[in-house]
Amino acid sequence: MCIMNKTYWWRDSVGYIIYPSSFQDSNGDGIGDIPGIISRLDYLHDLGVNLLWICPIFASPMDDNGYDVSDYYSINPRYGTMDDFRRLLSEAHSRGIRICIDFVLNHTSDEHPWFQKAIQDPASKERDYYLIRKGKWVDGKLLPPNNWKGFFSASVWERIGETDEFYFHCFSKKMPDVNWANPELRERFYEIARFYLDMGVDGFRLDALAHLGKDLSFEDSSLPADPNGLVFDTDRYSNREVIFDYLADFKKNVLDHYDCLTIGEVGGGCSPETALRYADREKGYIDMVFNFDTAWSNGAFGSIDKDQSEIQTDVVGLKNAFWRWYETCYPHCEMPLYWDNHDHPRVLSQYGSLTYRNESAKCLLTVLLFLYGTPFLYNGEEIGMSNVTYDSLDDFMSDCSARGDIEEKREAGYSDEKILRYLCRCARINARTPFQWDESENAGFTTGTPLLKVNENYKEGVNALSEMKDPWSIINFAQYAIWKRRDPEICKLMKGELTFLNQSNPDVIAFAHNSEAGWLIVVANMRDRDVDFPFFYSIKECYLHNYDAAIYKDHVFTLRPFECFLIKA
Repeated sequence: MCIMNKTYWWRDSVGYIIYPSSFQDSNGDGIGDIPGIISRLDYLHDLGVNLLWICPIFASPMDDNGYDVSDYYSINPRYGTMDDFRRLLSEAHSRGIRICIDFVLNHTSDEHPWFQKAIQDPASKERDYYLIRKGKWVDGKLLPPNNWKGFFSASVWERIGETDEFYFHCFSKKMPDVNWANPELRERFYEIARFYLDMGVDGFRLDALAHLGKDLSFEDSSLPADPNGLVFDTDRYSNREVIFDYLADFKKNVLDHYDCLTIGEVGGGCSPETALRYADREKGYIDMVFNFDTAWSNGAFGSIDKDQSEIQTDVVGLKNAFWRWYETCYPHCEMPLYWDNHDHPRVLSQYGSLTYRNESAKCLLTVLLFLYGTPFLYNGEEIGMSNVTYDSLDDFMSDCSARGDIEEKREAGYSDEKILRYLCRCARINARTPFQWDESENAGFTTGTPLLKVNENYKEGVNALSEMKDPWSIINFAQYAIWKRRDPEICKLMKGELTFLNQSNPDVIAFAHNSEAGWLIVVANMRDRDVDFPFFYSIKECYLHNYDAAIYKDHVFTLRPFECFLIKA
C-alpha cells in the first residue's frame, strides 16, 4: 500500500454525534436502527452537518449499549445488516456527509470468540489476547490479583469460574480488556480497521483509547482505599507511555495508508501536553483527541451530596479550560469541540436553563460553533433536549454504569430518593433517551414501545417538527448558525488568533478571532439574569443574535439571560 497524503477535510466540517439506539426506529421494535438513520439523512443535510460520528453498531450482547463487541465483522441485528450499513455510507456520501464509526479497541465482549477461546483453552493463542492473572490467597480466601478499582464502581478483576484465575476489565465485567502488548492481537484490530476503511468509512472515533496501556506489574496501589479496600488509581491503566508505541504501530500499518480521520477518547486524565503527543500534526499518531475538561464545569460530577442550588456553571473555569487547550494545542494539532456526548448529561441541563430553554440552547450553540476546531453537536442539542425527569430508579437499570452507581451508593447509606435526584442530574442515560421528532406518540421515534422512556417535554414543543414551524426556534437558529460556521468568509475569520475578552469575568464567555479579514467576536452571557459587559469594538455586522434587539449604551452591553452575539468588528 502507498502512503496516503492527508487532505484534512475535517478542518471546516461540522460534526454530529448519533446514538443509534435512540435516534430513529424504522421497524417499530422500539430501538433506533441504521435504516432509521438513513431516513433522516436529508434532515441532517438540511441542518448543515457534514460529518457523523455513529456510536457502536457492531454485533453485541448490549451489556454496555454496544461498547461490548462480540463480532467486529457483523452489524448488530437490532440495527440492521451489513448491506444496510453499506447503503448508509452510499446515501450519506451522496449528500456530502462523511461517516466515522466508533471503534472499540480497549476491550471486547466476554461473548467474543477470542475471549471464549481464551478461558476455555489456556494453551490457545487467544489466551494472551487478554490480561489473565492468578489471584492471591490470604487467610485461606482467594482475592483478586490487586486492589485496583474500575470505572463501574467495582474491582477491575473478575474470577474465571471456579479457577484461581481472574481477567482484567476496567469497565463492566462483561467487557474484558484486551492485551495490546501482544503484536498478534494488534494485527487483528488492524485487519478490522482496514476492512471498514476499504468499505468507505471515513474514519474512527477510537473508544477508550487512553486505556490501551496497563501497568503490567499489577502491583497494589498505595493510594487511599474505599470501604471495600479498592483503590481508584486510573494512572495504572490510563495514558501510559506504552500507548504511543502501540499507536505508532497502528499508524505505520494502517492509518498512514488512508485519508481518514481518527479521534481518540483520552478521558479526563489527559493534559494538553499529552494530547499533543497523541495528535501533533508532525509527530503524533492520530488526528484529534476528545477530552472531558469542559464537560463538568458546574460541580455536578460526584454531586450526590449537593442541592441543585449548588450546581452552577464555573464560567471562569470553563474559559480557562478552553484557553489551556487552545494555547497548548491549537498551533500544532487539530482540535475537536463538544459540550456533551452519549456519556454525559445534556448540556442544556448542565450549563443552560429549562426556564430559558430557547435562549440558553442558542447561546451554547453559538459558543460551540465559533470557538475553535471542529465542533460536534450531540443529537438533540439542536432542538434543546434536556435531562430526564424519571421518577424511579428502575428507569436507570438498563444501564450498567447506573446499576453500579446505585449499588455503590445504597451500600454507602444514601436513600433511593437522593440517588434518583443525583442520577437525573448526572447519569449518562440523560443523553440516551429517544430523539424527539414530533408530537405524535413516543415523539415520532417509534411506533412500538421505546427502549427508554421519552422525555415528556416533547408534547410541549420540544421536538424537531414543532420547532421547524417556528422561525425563531432553536433548530432554525442552529441551522443558520451551522451554515454560517461553514461559510468560507467565516472560516477565514476563524483562522485568526483567538483571544478571550475579559477572561476573569465570572458570567460572560467572550472571545475574538483576529485575522487579516477582521475580527470575529462572540459575546455570551452564561447566566439566567441580566449582566453588564463592557464592549469597545466597532460593530460592522451582527451575524447571530438570540434576542430581538440589543441593549447597548456607553460601551456597555446589558446582556439579558443567556443573550449572545456573533459579531464582525
